[in-house]
Amino acid sequence: MDIDPRCDTLKIGLLSVSDRASSGVYEDKGLPALRTWLSHALWNPIEWHEALVADEIPLIKEQLLLMCEKGCHLVLTTGGTGPAKRDVTPEATLAVGDKEMPGFGEQMRQISLNFVPTAILSRQVAVIKDQTLIINLPGQPKSIEETLGGLPESPTQKRVPGIFAAVPYCVDLIGGPYMEAKEDFCKVHRPKNALHSKRI
Repeated sequence: MDIDPRCDTLKIGLLSVSDRASSGVYEDKGLPALRTWLSHALWNPIEWHEALVADEIPLIKEQLLLMCEKGCHLVLTTGGTGPAKRDVTPEATLAVGDKEMPGFGEQMRQISLNFVPTAILSRQVAVIKDQTLIINLPGQPKSIEETLGGLPESPTQKRVPGIFAAVPYCVDLIGGPYMEAKEDFCKVHRPKNALHSKRI
């Protein structure tokens, strides 16, 4: 994937939560989907920190805190956000966070409702822990792409921004490095008075 060495290096944590994938019953598809999407979206060099764990609150919390301790600026989780008894990713995420950022979950559900009415059962949350933004994403690769990138304009609907449009500015506000997006792949939004692009 294209990167620009003139951009700040980002530390990004990716955490896939799945009993069956972590036990080898099937291949995890969440981590590759996240890595591919972010590589397409950003010019920045990326230092990846990845983990795959079972649906257990202590294991999820342990990995989230470890990624924060390693200095990850952004942590994305996938899986474990439904209403089933074993779906506990939101509980673990809220337990480690200092501030909840409810708009991310609200927008993800709004995007997914364009496809399935059961999107109201999704419980994704987002929090800030120190200088790390942690966001829960759905478990399916197609849903990951839709919620991050949004929906394109069509004859029947206006363009719907994905949640990633707000991620770089959020990382700015909590003291992270400047995230330089590839605008032809994913448009992001910063207020006009925000810092200009650091890319030369």
